[in-house]
Parts: sequence; structure tokens; C-alpha cells
Amino acid sequence: MWLKNGPVLAVLAFILWGITPLFYKMLPDANVLELLAQRLFWSIPLLLLLRLLFKNRTTWQQVWQDKRSLFCCLLGGLIMSVSWTTFIYALTHNLVLDASLGYFTNPLFSIALGVIFLHDKLSRFQRIAVVLAITGLVYQIILLGHVPLLALAMGSTFAFYGLVRKFIRYDIMTALTLETLWMLPLAIAITLWLHATGGSILAGSGTKTYILYALTAPVTFAPLLLFAAAIKRTSLTVIGLAQYVEPSLQFLLAVLAFGEPINMPKMISFSLIWLGLAFCIYELFQQHWRYRHLATDMVRGKRNHPGH
Repeated sequence: MWLKNGPVLAVLAFILWGITPLFYKMLPDANVLELLAQRLFWSIPLLLLLRLLFKNRTTWQQVWQDKRSLFCCLLGGLIMSVSWTTFIYALTHNLVLDASLGYFTNPLFSIALGVIFLHDKLSRFQRIAVVLAITGLVYQIILLGHVPLLALAMGSTFAFYGLVRKFIRYDIMTALTLETLWMLPLAIAITLWLHATGGSILAGSGTKTYILYALTAPVTFAPLLLFAAAIKRTSLTVIGLAQYVEPSLQFLLAVLAFGEPINMPKMISFSLIWLGLAFCIYELFQQHWRYRHLATDMVRGKRNHPGH
């Protein structure tokens, strides 16, 4: 069933993330920290409700017994808050191309973390893809004369989030709920600070803005649920490769729908990254057909030797 297929879940998650800029274009003047706080507030009741629909959920007693997973949820919540804040800053400040670049670099970080911490092995085509992506990124940095800090922050934090998720033994909904609950004090502190300093955009807004802020919870967690499920069912390397779907969609939206300018250094940088992606896709097709033929040969072997 496709709901248990890790690569399929990963691709679906990144498609949803890829079209997320369409939603945040409706909030061009939003305060990023206030959006973070509101997303956390609205997410808690949503996640608690969704968690009740899961039959095989981790009990609260089991949660308390597994201290390492509980700590990883705290760490995951912190990392995800940073990742989400940088992402929304890019989307609400006409920097969708930066967001695209950030998530094009994410596979580099994911693959590197998989090799360093989880001892994943890189194939020849994966190594070529990594070299091409690094070349494209370095070329852009040299030609434009500055390091794309926002892009690198988005790419690295989300890769670390994926790594931390590997060490959480709770079910998906319990883990996401705990990650959000850990961040509740942060949401309260941000809200109090914004109201005290007069920096709240939401305070003087109408019903439409309140509804859009509330919708940030499902918009955030629909793809995140798919991603969390995928992490448990596939390797970080596969996640790193599937991640190219999101920035590709964001790139197309930035250039074709939002009219963001793109210069030659950026175009060459993106082209090198896409070339690396082509190598990875070719390898995945090779592996698919190899496993398919192997499975067919095994079935034939059992039919020819039914007694074995």
C-alpha cells in the first residue's frame, strides 16, 4: 500500500511543501515570529485531535519511560521552529528563490549526515550529484560575492530535523504533538512580547487574517506528517534525493508565477544541481528495474523448485 511506501510518502510531502508559497502569498505583511507563535497555538489542538484517531499510538506512560525520545522531541521542536521561521521569512519577503536554493542544498546536508551518523553508503551517481551541487553552490557564491545564509540555514536545519527524527521511537502523531508542546512556552513568550511592544500584526487585523493564521497549522502539518512517516520507512539518502521535488516546484513558482528575477550565476548554479538530480533519477530507475527482475527470477525459481 502506498501509505506504507517511504519514497512515495516523501515525494508527496515535498510536493505539498513545494506549493506552500501559494498560501503564504496571502500573508505578505505578516510578522514571522507571530506566525510561528500562532502556528504553534493552533497546532496543539489539531494534533491532539488527530492523535486520537491513531489506534497504535504511544501511551503517555511509554512516553515518559523513553527519556531519549522525549529529549529528541524537544530538540526536534527547536530545530523545526528555526527551519520553519527561516522558510516563512523567505516566503513573506519575496525570497522564494532563496527558499528554493535552501532546499536544493538540503540533500547535501541530509546525505552528509546520513554518511556521518548513520553510515549510509553513497553510490557513484550520488557522489556525482553531490559534487555537482557543491560546484553549483560555490559558483554562485563566487559570482554573486556573498554567502546565501538564509538558504543554507533552511537546508541545514531541515536536514538535522530529519536526523533527529530517526532517533524518536514514538509514533508519528505523538512525536509531532510533543515537539509542538515543547515549543508552547516559546509561543507564549513571543505573543506577550509582541503585544507589549506593539509589534503584533494580528491584534488589529480582521477575521480573514485570523483564519489564515489558523490555517498555518494544517498547512504545516499535512506535509510534515507525510515526511515523518517517510523518515521511518526509508533512508536519509532517499529523503535527500526526494527533497529535490520541493525546491524545483518553488523555483518554477518564483520565476513563472511570482516574477522574481533570476540572473545567469543563479541559472548556472541551478542547472548544475538539476544535472546531479538527473544522475540520481537514472540510478533510481536502474535500481527499480534490477529489483524487479530479481523478484521475478525468485518467483520463477520457487515455481520450478516447489519442494525447496
